[in-house]
Amino acid sequence: MMPSARTCGRLLVTVMLMGALSAPAMSLRELRALELSDKKQGPNYVQYYLVGVLEGTLDAHARAERAGGKPQICINGRRLEPHMAKPLFDAELARNKGLYEADMPVQLVIFNALSTAYSC
Repeated sequence: MMPSARTCGRLLVTVMLMGALSAPAMSLRELRALELSDKKQGPNYVQYYLVGVLEGTLDAHARAERAGGKPQICINGRRLEPHMAKPLFDAELARNKGLYEADMPVQLVIFNALSTAYSC
C-alpha cells in the first residue's frame, strides 16, 4: 500500500526535525528489545523513553515553527500529558500497520502520532 501525500510530508518533516536533534535515535527494534530486556522494569523504561521523545519532538517542532516552519502539531489547549505517550505511540503503529519498519526511528512514530492526534 502506498503512503498518502500527507504521510510522506510528515515523514519529511520528521526527518528534518530529527536532524536538529543531536542524540542518536532509537529504532523500533531497539525499543522492543528494551521492553523485553527486563520483565519488571522494561515497560517502565519504554514509557520513560517515549515521554522523552514526545517532549523532544514538541520542543524541536516549536523551534522549527519559530524559525518559520509550517506548524504540523497544534495542541490548542487540548490535553496532552506524559502518560499519553505510549497510547499515542501504540495507536499510530496500529493505525498504520505495515508502514513502519523495525529500523525506523521511534521519533518518526511519535511525530506522526502527534501530528495526527493534534492536527492543525
